[in-house]
Amino acid sequence: MMDLPSKLTIYAFLFTFALLWITRRIVAYKRLLTLYHDIPGPRFFAFSLGLLNFRAHPPYITPPRNFGFHSKHAEYERFGWDVISFIFAWPSSRATIWVADPYAIKEIVQSRDRFVKPVAMYKILSFYGGNIVASEKEEWKRHRRVAQPAFSEKNNKLVWDESSRIVSEMIETWGPNQDTVEVDHVVSITLPIALMIIGSAGFGQQVSWDEDMVVPAGHKMSFRTALSTVCKDLFLKLLVPNWASGLTQRYRNIYTAFDELQLYMEEMIKERQSASNDNSNHDLFSNLIQASEESILGHKLSPEELMGDTFIFLVAGHETSAHTLAFTFALLALYEDEQELLYQQLKETIPEGRVPTYEDMPLLTRSMAVFYETLRLFPPVNVIPKVAVEDTTLSFSPAVRSSQECATKDYRGPRRTVHIPKDARISIHTPGLHYNRTHVILEIQALP
Repeated sequence: MMDLPSKLTIYAFLFTFALLWITRRIVAYKRLLTLYHDIPGPRFFAFSLGLLNFRAHPPYITPPRNFGFHSKHAEYERFGWDVISFIFAWPSSRATIWVADPYAIKEIVQSRDRFVKPVAMYKILSFYGGNIVASEKEEWKRHRRVAQPAFSEKNNKLVWDESSRIVSEMIETWGPNQDTVEVDHVVSITLPIALMIIGSAGFGQQVSWDEDMVVPAGHKMSFRTALSTVCKDLFLKLLVPNWASGLTQRYRNIYTAFDELQLYMEEMIKERQSASNDNSNHDLFSNLIQASEESILGHKLSPEELMGDTFIFLVAGHETSAHTLAFTFALLALYEDEQELLYQQLKETIPEGRVPTYEDMPLLTRSMAVFYETLRLFPPVNVIPKVAVEDTTLSFSPAVRSSQECATKDYRGPRRTVHIPKDARISIHTPGLHYNRTHVILEIQALP
């Protein structure tokens, strides 16, 4: 047995270690408070409490779940400026600058040498290879130059035509003379619509509505199921090691979905490469394939980058569009007067019995307005992260708390200029910007 002096020595060592650890945390936290003293904002003990965040959010301990969206512009109004700082003490001291000032945001996105993308944060999207999202500077430019020619007027028309075809097929599956169609969740409609459009217009994979859930020979999942599972459980895949993949059905589905999606993409690439002599395709996928086989404007993709870009354009091309469509339908259902105005313009622009054409699009001004307002109220991306690569400065305006204040106040001044230290984390806060009354003069009504 251990004698008393030995126990006391161990206890003293543990106490000293804990005291030093706590002291270092306090010193680091106070250092951040001093460094960002001229940028006010919320102060919390912890960035996250893990699974406990789903249950409770004690004040000053941790921010509430989905705080970035639900807070909108309220925190800026509370602290009086359109740039604020969040500082956390646990598990390590960290600070993030949130920006909702449009002029400051313009400066950040245009100053690519001062404020860069934190590429390490995007490595989760590099399961299949490097890609346009998980890259920066010259590497990002190389990916962009390969993809850019596909975003043309010709391809826009193809997107329109495929959208019309897919939605018409969906309506036909409901049967004739249906006054009402009930669905459990609107995303169960918008996700396959968006996926089939990007699959056809971007990758030349034309699939009918009935065929979308068919599992082809040699596969264990349909393409749609595999892709939606990967999108939904992307972060969980990082947490579940290979040895634990068989513990639950959900874990098995995750690993199966990742393997299946890779197999689908390999088949798509092989099929398009075998038809590389066919010059009739001018879509995004053709550009990616060509860049993997030969240099396009001096830029070439490796096989891993071809797979990575294929994955990222499939994900980015369908999920954000699907959820924007879902919010649009919900808002039109809530605001029936706006729904009726939209319906009347559609009737006036497109005679009954005629299929809408791409030439009709500029005339559908209310449709565009509805989409713009949906994107303002429910942006698909809440935060765009940046990092300052050098000591620099940033100017921003006072926060406007009401439409009346906005109408009676020169909101462009006086602007405040503050020091931004090197390696500072910066978040372009989309909901904060979109709900900023400085630029949205009308009072935003609370949604039901």
